[in-house]
Amino acid sequence: MSTTETELNYRIQRPDASSSEQVDVATEEMLVNMGPQHPSTHGVLRVVLRTDGEMVLEAVPHIGYLHRCAEKIGENVAYYQYIPYTDRMDYLAGMNENWAFCRAAEKLAGIELPRRAEFIRIIICELNRLASHLVSFGTYGLDIGAFTPFLYAFREREYVLDLFEMVCGARLTYSYLTIGGTTHDLPEGYLEKVTEFLDYLEPKIVEYNDLLTYNHIFIKRTANVGVISKEQCVQYALTGPVIRGSGIPYDLRRDNPYSLYPEIEFDVCVGKGEIGQLGDCWDRYIVRMREMTQSIRILRQAIKMIPTNGPGNEYRIKVPRALKPEPGEVYVETENPRGILGFYLESQGGPVPYRCKARAATFCNLSVLTAVGKDCLLADIPAIIGSIDIVMGQVDR
Repeated sequence: MSTTETELNYRIQRPDASSSEQVDVATEEMLVNMGPQHPSTHGVLRVVLRTDGEMVLEAVPHIGYLHRCAEKIGENVAYYQYIPYTDRMDYLAGMNENWAFCRAAEKLAGIELPRRAEFIRIIICELNRLASHLVSFGTYGLDIGAFTPFLYAFREREYVLDLFEMVCGARLTYSYLTIGGTTHDLPEGYLEKVTEFLDYLEPKIVEYNDLLTYNHIFIKRTANVGVISKEQCVQYALTGPVIRGSGIPYDLRRDNPYSLYPEIEFDVCVGKGEIGQLGDCWDRYIVRMREMTQSIRILRQAIKMIPTNGPGNEYRIKVPRALKPEPGEVYVETENPRGILGFYLESQGGPVPYRCKARAATFCNLSVLTAVGKDCLLADIPAIIGSIDIVMGQVDR
């Protein structure tokens, strides 16, 4: 056997042999490429698995297949022109990506928004959070072998996309939230349509829990699998449902509030280890399910609180197209469906940012895979990756 191979010898006893008769069994390690085209990697991600039979001894993610120089592009286009590029980062939460960048540009330029514009942003982005978590719920079931939840989740997501199409005409890449507010006001009867959708969706979440969450097979595949400790959350700078799934109640909307979230009541959902071990795949999954209920709660309050359009309460304020912020730098973080998305912008007084850097939640969250994706079964890897809920467009940028 070559020196590059590792041989593990085990002494086992034949079932029909005497206590003194034993046999040598030799196993060899093997490298398995999971991806870059694999349905459970949620994009073009390559994970190199070092296996011994069905056991995974090491999992190393290899990224970069979707790298498009998004940050460098941000240093070569005007502030307005960069908004469509943010849609392509986390393409399942484009509205939230728009908001994160716009908040950074507005802080850099010292722009304050009317209350109506802020409430519109909250309504739109909480709807996008619902759509994103629905995709996470459906595809997670698909990763583990449950096909039906995927169909239900995408049926419900279509209602959200219809609502987005009403306000901006797009269903995936929106560029609806812009510097100074939104590109258009909410159409007539829009809030009533949102309320109808919330009334429809809320009881569906209970059905989803009966269908998948508390399904015996699903629990066997996710409970006590891929446990991320609180210490690892801090070491790897994890955020979003991943860190909350490990029992750390950190949500920027409450702990470092922005926009008008301080006026809205909602609970920060955390994992409790109620089915398996605290911080396992099931805990990360249930956080997203419960966050959908909280997003519905936020939306109902925002619909009641949003002021009517009029002087001082427009959907946007006029901002010069050739925006030239004063020289300076800012770093602004926003709570996105997958965690904290931060934008660092530096201005030297021109119409183009001198420096543009994105702190992507899924990039940091994926880094923990090497720590948790070892000493587990090969079939556990899709469950672990799915529970982290990555989008490769944001990982690679």
